[in-house]
Amino acid sequence: MRSWLQWLMIGAALEPAVPVARSVLPVHVHPAVVVARRFVLSEQARRFLVLQYRNYSTEFMGCMIGEVRDSVAYVERIAPADVDPYHSTATTVIVASQTSCEDAGWTGTIGRIHSHPSGQKCSYYMPGTEVLNSDGQSFVRSAYPVDAIMCGDRVVWIAREMTERQIAMIPTGTGGSLGGAP
Repeated sequence: MRSWLQWLMIGAALEPAVPVARSVLPVHVHPAVVVARRFVLSEQARRFLVLQYRNYSTEFMGCMIGEVRDSVAYVERIAPADVDPYHSTATTVIVASQTSCEDAGWTGTIGRIHSHPSGQKCSYYMPGTEVLNSDGQSFVRSAYPVDAIMCGDRVVWIAREMTERQIAMIPTGTGGSLGGAP
């Protein structure tokens, strides 16, 4: 089992999070809330996401199990959300309830992650605006500190201060592609 510091070092070795030039703090978010400014995926979480993304042409929804400590969201593993397979299409995934991670029996959930199989429209805002799209609105209504979208060779994520960021799924300099998306 790796220590917290080792996971931070692994995260630091990957491409750094790149802030997107939008930050809108919803009125209901209390300023004292601890905000994640870094996002670290364990190797197990990365493998799961790559396998899901490569093998399914429909959106998937997962529960990110981990912790947020010292402004770092660390995702140890991804567990399946409570989703009816018939409610997952190439452009939509519907959870069985708003608290699907807890209803599915998972504890330690810090957020949800879903995929965009086309590798497109991976944002929490309407293009060129500060208006939240359906992914952004869903996050605002949730109680979780982070949310993420698996999008090709990157993960786009957001925290409570509402700055959209992204990380590469493959360590910098290794080349390669996840496949399955343009």
